[in-house]
Amino acid sequence: MSEQVAPPPASDAAPQQPAVETPAQPGVETPPPAEPEAKKSGGKKALGIIGAIVVFLVIAGLKFGLGAAIGSFMNKDETADAKAGDCIAELPEIKGDKEEEVDGAKVVECTSTDAAYSVVGRIDGQTEAQAKAETTCNEFFKEDQEGYVFYSIESGKKGYVLCLTKKA
Repeated sequence: MSEQVAPPPASDAAPQQPAVETPAQPGVETPPPAEPEAKKSGGKKALGIIGAIVVFLVIAGLKFGLGAAIGSFMNKDETADAKAGDCIAELPEIKGDKEEEVDGAKVVECTSTDAAYSVVGRIDGQTEAQAKAETTCNEFFKEDQEGYVFYSIESGKKGYVLCLTKKA
């Protein structure tokens, strides 16, 4: 009778190859063994991604008008809530039918030394053409009273008109 010998069971792991060292050659420097590359931690990756998104948003915002929105917030129209009975600080003196852009107009206490004009009327929902009409504030001015028209209207939109007289 013959006996059969079964081969040993195969292991699931691949057999390790023995490390082979090459002998040092005179005059040739051997590089140190390579270290495994360190992986970035998840937190550093997330910060990098967030940083890239923030930079993108800032650039996009500046390009597409975020700067204008911030500028509008910073330079708020201080006369937007003015109503009859309020006073406005000094504005540039304009003679005749001339028109001049004004920056920094603001409502002040009527007892303030800065108060130069009294608001005698306000008209909302006006177009630029309506604001420029000679009769815009006539109903608020007394006969023989010098009046001034101040308006804040974006081109192509509607805004408000303040009817002013010089403060006595």
